[in-house]
Amino acid sequence: MKSEISIHSVWKIFGGSPSDVIHQLRKGADPEQLHQQLGARAALQDVCLDIREGEIFVVMGLSGSGKSTLLRLLNGLIRPSAGDVFVQGRSLAGLTPSELAEVRRRQMAMVFQSFALFPHRSVLDNAAFGLEVAGVPRRVRQSRAIEALERVGLGQELRKRPAQLSGGMQQRVGLARALALDPPILLMDEAFSALDPLIRVDMQNLLLDLQAEQRRTVVFITHDLDEAIRIGDRIALMQGGRLLQCDTAQTLLHQPASEEVRRFFRDVDVASVQTVDRVATPTNRELVLEHGAPRPERSQNTLYVVNSERRFLGIVTAQKGWLDASETTVLQSGTRVKDAIQSVALCSDPVPVLDSEQRLIGVISAQQLLRSMEGFGS
Repeated sequence: MKSEISIHSVWKIFGGSPSDVIHQLRKGADPEQLHQQLGARAALQDVCLDIREGEIFVVMGLSGSGKSTLLRLLNGLIRPSAGDVFVQGRSLAGLTPSELAEVRRRQMAMVFQSFALFPHRSVLDNAAFGLEVAGVPRRVRQSRAIEALERVGLGQELRKRPAQLSGGMQQRVGLARALALDPPILLMDEAFSALDPLIRVDMQNLLLDLQAEQRRTVVFITHDLDEAIRIGDRIALMQGGRLLQCDTAQTLLHQPASEEVRRFFRDVDVASVQTVDRVATPTNRELVLEHGAPRPERSQNTLYVVNSERRFLGIVTAQKGWLDASETTVLQSGTRVKDAIQSVALCSDPVPVLDSEQRLIGVISAQQLLRSMEGFGS
C-alpha cells in the first residue's frame, strides 16, 4: 500500500536557534534543560512516519506530546525546523505559497474540536463554505453540501442555525463541510474531544461508516487511548515530541517497544484490543470435502467442513446434522474479543473464525476467550 503522507526526520523547535538546539539534542542534551537555558522548546524531535493511503491513522498522546504540531506540519500551516513532509509524493518545503494553498484546497480538509461554524449562517451555508472559498458556483456547492449533510444524517436540518443544534449535530456539520470538498486527505484535530461520551461514540461510528463507504486517508489526533483503539488502523504514540512507536493497537499491546509504551496500555481493556484470530486455535475436527463428494449428514462429534482451498462450507453435528455456512455462527478475522463474547457464549460448540476469503483459521471457545485475557494480565 502506497504512502499518502511521508514525514522524513522532522524537527520543530520553537524559540532559540533551531539548528543549535537540534545539534545539542542529537548529542543527547536534555530538552527541559535546553528550554530553561535557551528558552527553546522542542515540539517535535526527529519524527519519521509513513501514512498509508486509505487508512485511519491516529496520532495519540497527552497534552504537550507534539501531536497537534505534527498535524499543522502536514498541511503546511507551520514549517519544520529540519526534515521534510511529502504529500502524495510532493515536498511541502518545495511548494510556493500559491501551490501550498492549492494543496490545502484540493487535497485536504480539516475538522476542528471547536466546530468552527459561523453562527449567522445556516447549516447548509456552513457546510458549503469551503466550496464557496474555492470558487465553486452556488448551485453546485449547495448540491454537494446537501449530499454531504445527508451522509452525516442532517438532511432535514438545512435551514437551521448552529445555535439550534446539539454539540454532536454541530460537529456533524463540521464533518459535512469537510466531506463536501471531497478531499483524499481528512485531518481531524481532537474532533470529538468536546462531545459527551455517548455522542462521541456516535461520531466515531459515523466516521467508521463513512470510511467504509469511501476510503480516505484520515489523520486523527486524540489524547484518548480508547478512541484511538476503536477507530485507528494504526496508532502513532507520541510523548515529549518523540515518536515512541507506530503500529496496530494489537502490536502496541503485545509487542511494546519500550516501557513507556507498555505504560500507555497498562489499564487498557484487553478485550477491546485483542482480536479473535489471535485467540483462535486449529481444530482436529476439520473435514476436507473434495469437489463433488457428498456432504456428511451427521457426525458423532461436531465437524468443521472446508473445501480443498480451506473455504468454510459448514458444520455437521450429532443433533442437528448438516448446517450450511450461512446457518452457522462464524466470526470474521479482526473481530474484537469484546464483540465476540456473546456469540461464543451462546454456542455449544467452539465458533469457527474465518479470514477475508472465508477460509477457516481455527475455532474459539468461551474458555479460550477467558484464558486470552487472563494470560495477558498475569
